[in-house]
This record gives sequence, C-alpha cells and structure tokens, in this order.
Amino acid sequence: MTRSNQPAKFSAGRCKKLATVVASIVCLAAALAPAAVAKPMPSFHGRMVGLQQDLDAVVAAGAPGAILLVRDGKHTTRLTAGVGNIAKQTPMRPSDHFKIASLTKTYTATVVLQLVGEGKLRLADTVERWLPGLVPNGDGITIRQLLNHTSGLADFEDNPSYLLPYLSGDFGYYWSPRELVLMGVSQEPFFAPGNGWAYSNTNYVIAQLIVEEVTGKLLGVELKQRIFQPLRLRQTSYPTEPGLPSPYAHGYMLLGELPLTDVTGLSPSLAPGSGGIVSTVRDVADFYRALLSGRVLKPSLLQAMKTTVSESSGEATSGPGYGLGIGRTASSCAGWGHSGELPGYDVSPVSSEDGRRQVVLMINQDATTLPEPALELYFRLVEKAFCGV
Repeated sequence: MTRSNQPAKFSAGRCKKLATVVASIVCLAAALAPAAVAKPMPSFHGRMVGLQQDLDAVVAAGAPGAILLVRDGKHTTRLTAGVGNIAKQTPMRPSDHFKIASLTKTYTATVVLQLVGEGKLRLADTVERWLPGLVPNGDGITIRQLLNHTSGLADFEDNPSYLLPYLSGDFGYYWSPRELVLMGVSQEPFFAPGNGWAYSNTNYVIAQLIVEEVTGKLLGVELKQRIFQPLRLRQTSYPTEPGLPSPYAHGYMLLGELPLTDVTGLSPSLAPGSGGIVSTVRDVADFYRALLSGRVLKPSLLQAMKTTVSESSGEATSGPGYGLGIGRTASSCAGWGHSGELPGYDVSPVSSEDGRRQVVLMINQDATTLPEPALELYFRLVEKAFCGV
C-alpha cells in the first residue's frame, strides 16, 4: 500500500503499509542512505540545539506534537515540540505516555524466547502443537516462523470486518485475540510457510495465544512479571481497556474528509500481543538497552533473536533484515529496533549493538495520515539523531 493513493486506514504495523519494513526501524532503512559516510559527531550537548530545531520542523510540517530521546552512554536528553492535546493546547511533555504499537512485538518475542530458555516450548514447535485446530496448516507453521514473519499467514488488518465497528464510531469495540486470528486465517495465505517474508500482525496474536496456553496466564501478566517489573519499567503497561495513564499524549489521525480526530480512546484490542503496550520514551529506551546489553535473554537466545531473514525472500541473511521481533537497519550506522504505528501514534526507536547509543522518536499522529513533508522530516530526524549525519 502506498500512502499517496490509498484511503486512511487503522494500522498496527507500518512495515507492510509503507512498502518495506526493515524490522529494526520499519522504514528507517529507506531514510538512511546506505552509501553515506557517517561524520564525526559534535559533542553530545552541542547537538541538542540542532535536534530541537529539527523536532520543531516536524511539528511545523504537520505533526501535532513530538518527543525525541537521545542517549549516548550515561547522557540522556529528551526534547519536545508541539502539543499533546490539541483541544487544550497542552504542550507535549517528555514524560507523556503513548501507545508504542508494533514495538510490542519485541516484548512479545522476548517472552516467547524466555519460555524457550526455560524449556517450556521450542522455536521449532508448530502452532498445531499448542493451538490445535485454530490455524489451517498449523502443523506446518513453527513458532520461529511466526516471530520472523515467514509463516505466510495473511494479516487480520486486511480483513474488511476489522475496521467496521470503529469506522461506525464504536471506538471501544472489543475484538478477542482469537477473533483477530480467525479474521487473519480466513484470508488466503501470502505463501506457503517458509517460502517468503510478509509482515503480518496475525503472527504475533498467535504467539500471544501460545504464551497464554503454555503459561496459563494472560500475556499482560507475563509481560509485567518477566519484563516490566524486573527492568523497573514503571511507566510501561499492557492495558485491556481504553485509556492511557497520566500524563499522556492524545493521538490523532485523519478520518476521511474530517479534520484531525482524537482517537486516543480506541480499544487496545485492535492490536493486543502485536501492538498493545503503552509506555514512555525513557522506558522504551531502557527496555531496548537492557535487551541488547544481555540483561533479559541468555546469549544464545539473544543471538537467535538477532538472526535475520531477508524481507525480500525470507532467506537467512547476515545483513539487514528481520529477526525474531527485532531487526537491523541498512546504513553506515546500522542499529537495532522496531518501529510501530497505530491510529494516532508513530514511534521509531533505534539502538546500537550494545544499546549504549539510542534514539526514540514519537509523534502523536500515525504516519499513514501524516502530511508527507512531516513524514520525510521525521525519518530524516531519526537518521540525524542516531547517525549524526
């Protein structure tokens, strides 16, 4: 789908919506020029004035508001621009909560890998092994293929039934995870399992159901006990009801010919295990730093997570590509991460190999309906903030 000639659509993952999705930062690879040579960075604090100007430019080009976190070792700075609430003209705050959308996939994949490390399941286990009868050809699809998007399963987002309640004004409508999976598998698969690569939110809701089957607990409980609490991510949650913790940035999107619409109250059931977490830029950065520095997974499992496949063929690659809920960008300053888009929010985190150098950029309008000049400036800012070019 191209943004220029398709109607606005709710989306839990920007990857397939904006052509290619290098999982690490979904679309950032397109913004980073592979042939560019990184220039020496000025002092950490010396860069902040220029980055603030760039952040202001994103807002001037059409984004309601934005937050940028830049971290280099022990130095962390959060910059803001624009508003978090258009109606009240409340300035965006660095501590504002927002929906992190498809970044959730990294957290869900982490829980799955922890269960692998505990011997409770295997990446080679089939979907049928844990969810008998739910997914056609489930005995031919492995958990690994769910996590690296080589299952071939269609995306429930593409099912016409998915949006109907929300487009009719029922923002609080609840889809159960199994209903979302059934919407996905009722469509023709993209390809036979293992014979390609295609981003699909269906994969991660199935992964959610497998976690719940294995543990006997809801995914939100496992996320809290395994990730949020141990890493002291006190501003991170997995809501099951509409609404965000205070303070929060309202999320906006264009719906048809209407002006920007506040869609903050949309049900989190739109994208549970594939996009349901709420957090802040600092907590997001803290999670990816902990993960990439080896504090969350055993070394062998972190290596498995970072084993990538090509987004053009689904074949193993040593270069840029998608791993298990995380990906690597193509650039002279390659990083790891995963971008996300939901109605009203867009966020792109990128971290160095060890997590010491990080950038997180959030805007409170989805990229699908954001004015094109603002979107271009958004990707350029992520590049500049992380690569220094």
